[in-house]
This record gives sequence, C-alpha cells and structure tokens, in this order.
Amino acid sequence: MKYETINNDLFKFNRKNFTEKLQRNSIAIFHSSDEFPRSGDQHFPFKQNADIFYLSGIDQEKSILVLFPDSPDPKFREALFLLKTDEHIAVWEGHKYTKEEARQVSGIQSVFWLDSFDKVLPSLLHYAERIYLNSNENDRYVHTVPYRDLRFGLDLMNRFPLHQYARSAPLMRELREIKSTIEVELIRKACEITEAAFRRVLRFVKPGVKEYEIEAEIIHEFIRRRASGHAYHPIIASGTNACVLHYAENNRECRDGEVILMDFGAEYANYNADLSRSIPVNGRFTDRQRAVYNAVLRVMKESIHLLVPGTLPAEYNREVGKIMESELLGLGLISRHDVEKQREDMPVYKKYFMHGISHHLGLDVHDIGHRYRKMEPGMVFTCEPGIYIPEEGLGIRLENNILITADGNVDLMTGIPLEAEEIEELMNG
Repeated sequence: MKYETINNDLFKFNRKNFTEKLQRNSIAIFHSSDEFPRSGDQHFPFKQNADIFYLSGIDQEKSILVLFPDSPDPKFREALFLLKTDEHIAVWEGHKYTKEEARQVSGIQSVFWLDSFDKVLPSLLHYAERIYLNSNENDRYVHTVPYRDLRFGLDLMNRFPLHQYARSAPLMRELREIKSTIEVELIRKACEITEAAFRRVLRFVKPGVKEYEIEAEIIHEFIRRRASGHAYHPIIASGTNACVLHYAENNRECRDGEVILMDFGAEYANYNADLSRSIPVNGRFTDRQRAVYNAVLRVMKESIHLLVPGTLPAEYNREVGKIMESELLGLGLISRHDVEKQREDMPVYKKYFMHGISHHLGLDVHDIGHRYRKMEPGMVFTCEPGIYIPEEGLGIRLENNILITADGNVDLMTGIPLEAEEIEELMNG
C-alpha cells in the first residue's frame, strides 16, 4: 500500500462499536472483495471491501474476518484468516501480510492461514445461535454480481439451515455514517492531495490541451503524494461535454472561450475526496460564464449553511431547490410563469439542475447512509450544485466536502480555490 500506516486504534474502536450491536451468541463474518478478471491472465486492480477494511484495516485479497464476541474459545472472539504466502507467490505477486504484520495493522491477535477456515468454521457455528452475513446494501445501486460475501452466505444457509441469520449491513450503515477523528483526518488527507492536483491543473490548462492530458496531470500529482489513485473515474468535460453528467471519454481538445468542468478526487487509505471545479480554458471567464458560475457559487454557499445537525435530507433538498430556482430566474433560464405552472414532482429547476445536491462520503465515494436519518455530528457530505445549459455549451458544477459538527460544519476543502477571481489569478499568474 502507498499510504502511511494507520493507527490500529481506529479498527479496534470500530470492532468494539460493531460487536456491541450484535445479539447474544452471534457470529459475524466478512470477506474481502473479489478479484475481477480483466483478460485471460490479468485482474482489474484490487479494491478492498469497505466493511472488512473498516473493521480490520486489512487491505488484501482472499481475507476473512470473524467476530464472535461470545465464543467459548477466547482466541476466536475476533480472528483473521489470510492468504498464506510462499516463495512462488512472493516471486510472482509480491509481498503479502505475515501474521505479525496483520496483527500490527488490525490489532487482532488471532491470525490464521486461509486454508484452515473451512475446518474451523463448523466448530464455531456449533456454539453460535445467529450468523450475521455481510451484503452490499447501498440504496443508490442494485447489485447484480454474485460477489464473495453473497456466495458465501448462500452456501452457508444451505449447509446450516437451522441457524438464525441476520444482516450486518444495517449495523454497518449506522456506524459508518458517523466518522471518527482518525477517519476525518484520512478524508482530509485525500482532500489535501486533491487540492495539490487542482492547483497543478490551474498552471497547466490553456487552449489546445486535451482533456486526457489534464487527467494525466491529476493522476501524476495523486501518485506522487501517496494516493492509491482516483477515487472514481475522473470527469474532464470541456464545452458541451460538461452537460453530460457522467461524461467519461476525456478525449476532446479544450478550446479557447470554453469552460472545463472537472470532477475528480484522490483515494487515500481507502478514504475518498470528491471535488468539482469549473475553470475557463483561456484563464478568463466571459461575462455570461461568470454570471452562471457565481450563481452556482451562491447556491453552494447557502446550501453549505444548511448542512447542520438535525436537518432532514428531504427538507434540505427542498430548500436547495428554492435557492436554485431563484438563481435560474435571475439568469433568465426560467420564468415566473414556468414556476407557477410547475408540477410538484418535477420542479422547473430540474431542467438545468437535474442531480442531487449531496451524498455521504467516506470509504465509498457515494458512501452508505440512511436517507431518512437526520444529519448528525461526524457525518461527511458533499455539496455539489450545478447549472447545465446545453444550448449554450456551458456546464458549471462546484463541489466541496463538508463535515457536520455539533457547532455547525467544517469545509474540508476550504483551501481549494473557489472564487472566480482567485481561479483567474492563479491561471494567469
């Protein structure tokens, strides 16, 4: 791993909070992510399952975490099962965790090789009444791939049909929504790396550069600062491309007089940043571009003020809609007549701002969260308003990452240039 060692107090704390939520005589089992084949003899880069990482810090394929706080055998109250390395694996794939390294990373003392898991598990289950199975339950996405945790659960229910089964996902969602101090610092580090990449881009962009060249500048800065890479596929969208919300080609020339919408973020220690900025290719906004930019910026600033403890997401979105409606009226993109005739389920502002304003951020870019739970201290949200005008070939989106605290909120990206004048100054300095 490129990132620096994480204090294993984080993972001890997370396990303690999780096991306290388990019912008596329960065992919980978590698997690492699958390795997905890319071709006949290659895999896509490995990305660890967020839940097993959250509870153990183990960042390696073919790993299993067992939590059985009421186990009659103390050594199995928390245990790791890891891939046993050998000379062949070391030559072809490189270093894997030793048992001692796994103990240091996770704070778990009972570490076993993976080939003993199938022998150990039945004896553990004899003393457990309930089995908590992990599953991917992010409500933003319907998972269609039979991933490792799911395959294991289906096999286990077939082999041990008389046990009671329960879902770990609701417990993990409740815990992962609230970030600890160490987690916030890891997200902050991802934001700092993202800031460095953005400042690099401001010095690089000029008419004639290709979108993919900007993408290359970003990943260069990420890797040299110990990020794992992109938190998600970066969007580098110039001109009309900025009106495609999930534009991914990044292959067009950036032309004089256009604006580039960039949506990117660094992944550091599996925690993510999520930034959006819109900059003029030639270093100067036109009057119209500046007007739209500043409208989005005003929406962003007012929306951030609403990210406070006690706010319900649905109420938050309604208030942001009113703010955006006012700005679109000011830009002449909608009329009073449009507003009066709008349907409640399809407000007129959606024509130019069609996506959500915020999402949870953490181990996943679109982190798991309860969309009906009031905002609480420790939650981290994005704030990302945008205005997209295809007929003008102009799309503006601005996005920062916001930590909710008991006293309001903290912008984790406060140092990243945001005002139009500052961006122009840095591009022309």
